[in-house]
Amino acid sequence: MWTRLVGMLVITAGAAMTFGCSPKAVVPAAVIEDKVFTVIPASVQVKAGIVTGEVADMKVTERVEKGSGRIDSPPKLTGTLKLKNSSTDQSVNLIRGKIQYIDADGKAIKLEETGNNSTITFSSERLDPGQEATKSVDVDFPAEALKAKKLKDIRLELTYLPSAYRDETVNLAVSIGGQ
Repeated sequence: MWTRLVGMLVITAGAAMTFGCSPKAVVPAAVIEDKVFTVIPASVQVKAGIVTGEVADMKVTERVEKGSGRIDSPPKLTGTLKLKNSSTDQSVNLIRGKIQYIDADGKAIKLEETGNNSTITFSSERLDPGQEATKSVDVDFPAEALKAKKLKDIRLELTYLPSAYRDETVNLAVSIGGQ
């Protein structure tokens, strides 16, 4: 009986070493690196009606697998959008911004099928006269536009609602306790 028990333990231990305890082959993880393209100029002044400002620190980043050159994630345009209400008598409710890429012929460069995020959303941001707002820009960028002399302009379509703003003073005629 002990012989049978020892035999089963030896077989079980041998199977565990063969199937479960053998070291797995280590496959190195692919190294992903950011490939950064500069946008010249990196900052551009913006004027859309009574809204002024600047798009600053623009760059395009594409994530690429080192060695193979395989694109891990498509290019993105990033930067900072700074807007100011330059009106003296109107408030502005910012609704959205939309980015379009224009080629040398003046035609829009379409985003790839996988990329359709070209909108900058504002969460009901209201700017009274003189007020400013800053928003991060992180939108898809067409790979086609990375080719030499393909991109001519980046167009920002800004949607906002202006509303009349009045600052008035009213005097209240009062007295204290019959004085």
